[in-house]
Amino acid sequence: MSQKTPVFLLKTKSTPGDSYQEQFSSETDGFNFEPFFVPVLEHRFKDEGLATVRNLLKTKAIGTGFDCAYGGLVFTSQRAVEAFTHLVQEATGDDRWPHLQDIPVYSVGPATTRALKAVPQQPPLQVFGEHTGNGETLAPYIIEHYGEWYKDRFIKPPLLFLVGEQRRDIIPKKLMDPALPSDKFIRIKEVVVYGTGVMKSFQQDFTKLLQETQDRPARWVVVFSPSGCDGMLSALGWLNESSGRVGGDFHQEDRKTYIATIGPTTRLHLVKNFGYEPDVCAEQPSPEGVWQGISRFWNEVKK
Repeated sequence: MSQKTPVFLLKTKSTPGDSYQEQFSSETDGFNFEPFFVPVLEHRFKDEGLATVRNLLKTKAIGTGFDCAYGGLVFTSQRAVEAFTHLVQEATGDDRWPHLQDIPVYSVGPATTRALKAVPQQPPLQVFGEHTGNGETLAPYIIEHYGEWYKDRFIKPPLLFLVGEQRRDIIPKKLMDPALPSDKFIRIKEVVVYGTGVMKSFQQDFTKLLQETQDRPARWVVVFSPSGCDGMLSALGWLNESSGRVGGDFHQEDRKTYIATIGPTTRLHLVKNFGYEPDVCAEQPSPEGVWQGISRFWNEVKK
């Protein structure tokens, strides 16, 4: 029986189930992968940001009323949803906030949407934007959808954006573009609810897995964020330590380890900062999108 192809997923395994585990554990169309999860980041809630959101929720300042400070919520990461869920779960009795079902909640993709739909709120949140996949696409969608949601108001109520310490500013820039007409302009407030750092053990953990699978004819690494890219490239031996760019033991023609990114942001980070073009950039930030990209690449290689 042929050996399975290792797929190193540079992320923390989701619980209770991880859709990437499901996607890469079963043989499909002749591809037989073996998934390994390699946690890269550790996350910590930010007390100051949580206190801000907690106060807004308790005072019912997020809603559709004309006296509300915010008319909707935006999420682009599962960690921000986890922070929000933490606040929802700590509320009891009269402190609960069932008024949130009346507002639009915007999500950047399927994983964040699944997390939002699991928030224990009754009635459930109304979540929009799952199909967009990235902030570049979500922003114009919000402008049109939010404009329709509050079509009776010329000046739209601000949005509350729960974010991490490290994030792109594409959504605020597009929603608050001075070139937008007044009835399209949407003020958005970012509140940092979690911090992120690369785990000290990441490079060591990844190096150990690479050593254990060095006899396999091929391996894939799936990169989910710019964080930890330098550690990944160093562990592979591809990084020239003096220049900080790919060189080292990287040889395009005889290598057996291939790189896939979850989307364009991480791909661009690798290209601009390390001079490395990944083999695959998923068209959709999902297990299916990554699998399709890898299988398409393999089919081209085998031709």
